[in-house]
Amino acid sequence: MIDSDYLFWMNGRLATGLAEISHDPSCLDDGGFWAVTTTFEAEFTAARFSQVVESEFPVHPWQELSGNWKSSKSKSEYMDYVHSIQSAIADGWVYQVNACRELSTNLPDDRNLRGLFSKILRENPAPWASYLEIPGVNIASASPELFLARKASHIKTSPIKGTQLPGQEHFGAKDIAENVMIVDLMRNDFGEICKSGSVSVPRLLDSETHPGLVHLVSDIEGELLNDISWSEIFTALSPPGSISGAPKSSALSVIDNNELKRGPYCGFLGWVHDDQCELSVAIRIFFKDSALRFGTGAGITWGSSASEEWEETELKARRLISIAGGVLP
Repeated sequence: MIDSDYLFWMNGRLATGLAEISHDPSCLDDGGFWAVTTTFEAEFTAARFSQVVESEFPVHPWQELSGNWKSSKSKSEYMDYVHSIQSAIADGWVYQVNACRELSTNLPDDRNLRGLFSKILRENPAPWASYLEIPGVNIASASPELFLARKASHIKTSPIKGTQLPGQEHFGAKDIAENVMIVDLMRNDFGEICKSGSVSVPRLLDSETHPGLVHLVSDIEGELLNDISWSEIFTALSPPGSISGAPKSSALSVIDNNELKRGPYCGFLGWVHDDQCELSVAIRIFFKDSALRFGTGAGITWGSSASEEWEETELKARRLISIAGGVLP
């Protein structure tokens, strides 16, 4: 036993009694209950908990922040980034890139994010909301996106590409094209770990309503190869296609040349237990290290408007930052 004060929560599962921390995905093969977080840069952390019960998240108060948030890119810098991606597209190097920036503000070392997550659950309930607090890691997530659900050999992912405000009539050609590109990418990723002929797309280009936003979502499903390991699954699927781009290798090169390390933002977050899992794409998350951080981004294609993509990053951040408090730049 390490410490019973640490905890994990997701969709009514409350895990306590932290017993072990590992950075080797093979640890998941022991059949225990593990909370899992990865960084966008593929750093893996899993925490085994000894007690898992059905429970609401324990309510904690949150003192709203009052300081200023800083952005890793100004509006003009972000728009330049968009234009550089479009130049790479014109050169045939890449088709789509998810371009992100980071917002950060000061937070005292002695404050955890339990109160913030309690407030998120009240004011911005999200289908894959989750909370993780272990030594060196503290994440409060309002993720709307499923990275991977597994039940025995059956797996499913539900990438989001396309964001608009409620009341807008329908998604445009740019959002549709972007979603289809990522569906194709995830079908290919699933093809590496699934039985031949088992990969399907039972839902394509469906509108889902989330707090303050409407997203364009598709589902990809498949049946895993026999005797495949968790490590092989994660290697094939990481990082999530919806927050990298297509082709994935080219998109990752563009991101590496233009962004700071994303850390837990745009990795995945959730739980693994034996041959089952629920893992979200770690977007709309707050995480704490030397500061409190929040990432926001948009998918860039040849048809993107740089100013509109900047506004999409603002749209995704505005609601959650208002819950945490503080002043946006």
